[in-house]
Amino acid sequence: MKSHTQVLNILVGSKNPVKINAAAHVFTAFFPQHEIKCVGIHAPSEVPDQPIGEEQTRVGAENRVAYAKQHHHVDFYVAMEGGAAQFSYGPATFAYVVIANATQQSIGRSSNLPLPQVLYNALLNGEELGDVMDNAFNTHNIKQQGGAIGLLTNNQATRQSTYTQALTLAMAPFLHPELYAKEV
Repeated sequence: MKSHTQVLNILVGSKNPVKINAAAHVFTAFFPQHEIKCVGIHAPSEVPDQPIGEEQTRVGAENRVAYAKQHHHVDFYVAMEGGAAQFSYGPATFAYVVIANATQQSIGRSSNLPLPQVLYNALLNGEELGDVMDNAFNTHNIKQQGGAIGLLTNNQATRQSTYTQALTLAMAPFLHPELYAKEV
């Protein structure tokens, strides 16, 4: 590594390696000329461990970024919050992502993964999706691996790939700040 390489410090509001790896992957792709230092911290979401509904899920990600910004000074702050909701067409799980720096914040959302109604009902009874999936598929700590997404898609998609896509899209305002700053 050359000594003049600029370092970008990325702070993820979670110690989950899936979330840290997704953030590192995205920033490495967008800033290949930089050395990416991506670390995770415990940042409270201030929402239930298993958020239900889009609002609760989004607020959880926003709270994690706000906490990180309040306690640390880095180039970018990132948070991902997985949630679930009952939609008119059936239950699904998804994630909200938040990326911020000193002057901007961007909120993004992943695509939906349809959930079996029986698994969603377990979430409404207070269980976390990772635990529900571990029970249904006889796995251990799947939330720090492929997640429900990996299990239900036979690993054609994973929790990390879904976070990576959502974070990639949420980077747009940082890539074109002049367009996002325009009012009209």
